[in-house]
Amino acid sequence: MKLNIALLAGDGIGPEISVQGRAALQAVAAKFGHEVTFREALVGAAAIDAVGNPFPEETYNICTESDAVLFSAVGDPRYDNDPTATVRPEQGLLAMRKRLGLFANIRPVQTFASLLHLSPLREPLVRDADFVCIRELTGGMYFGEKHEGAEVAWDTNKYTRAEVERILRVAYQYAQMRRKHLTVVDKANVLASSRLWRNVAQEMMGEYPDVQTDFMYVDNAAMRMIQEPRFFDVMVTENTFGDILTDEGSCISGSMGLLPSASTGTGTPVFEPIHGSWPQAKGKNIANPLAQILSVAMLFEHFGLVGEGSLIRQAVDASLDANVRTPEIQVAGGQHYGTREVGEWIVRWIEEH
Repeated sequence: MKLNIALLAGDGIGPEISVQGRAALQAVAAKFGHEVTFREALVGAAAIDAVGNPFPEETYNICTESDAVLFSAVGDPRYDNDPTATVRPEQGLLAMRKRLGLFANIRPVQTFASLLHLSPLREPLVRDADFVCIRELTGGMYFGEKHEGAEVAWDTNKYTRAEVERILRVAYQYAQMRRKHLTVVDKANVLASSRLWRNVAQEMMGEYPDVQTDFMYVDNAAMRMIQEPRFFDVMVTENTFGDILTDEGSCISGSMGLLPSASTGTGTPVFEPIHGSWPQAKGKNIANPLAQILSVAMLFEHFGLVGEGSLIRQAVDASLDANVRTPEIQVAGGQHYGTREVGEWIVRWIEEH
């Protein structure tokens, strides 16, 4: 297979982990006989610095001309600490999602047997936890009409039936491929937009009789994720709730540096780690590259290349079992490995297996 990949390293630790993701992708492609070409493009603060736009037209064109985007992170303290800034790095991420039609964000939440002790939850609760959060990505308050004033401000949480139907179909498809259990998360007892979500989901249930569908208010879902994470198989929800719940879910694994994600829809799909730019670690060779590398596994699997994705997952598991880990997940007294060293170890493992 020929794959054209857009590389958007972005800000903070993004360039460091991007290198490792690219290397893992190249190693697997070489092993399976795929031809891969890469085109690099600017996004986030790096793009603002260069051209004044966090998602430049050139970057958009490179994305649309590619089969997939391997994205790393955006964010910079210069903008975080300036509430008056009218252009921000994160606007580049929102623009990319909107312009590429990426309405579905898929975030797997899983635990690793060798890292259960790192979870803030007790080991019996998180052992074998394995679920997928599917977040609607281009609607709701993040994109609704806004007003910001000195005395009053508002954000509009608007959804259409068509937007709700298409994300629910993605969720049902994932549930059918997994354990056939879908939880629709809303706040239908308070919000009109949530009642639309629930009404549409109840209408669609009959189309998927093989899937058990249940409904849960978002506050209850947040509590249930902590009390009983193994209850969930596939969870689907709107943009704002999904943003919060997926970050909460990431803590179950013990480190945000372990979890990848995919954003899909009508345009070029984007694969990225969930952890953000972590600017404090920039240039220190301590950032965990595993979420970026596992994003590559999701990229391969998106194109039906299951064996390629599986090989990456095996390599990541092998690195954890061998204690080849960055500092935040290393065992006490374990050898120091940095971003580069972990990535290089995984590439060697791929080449040798």
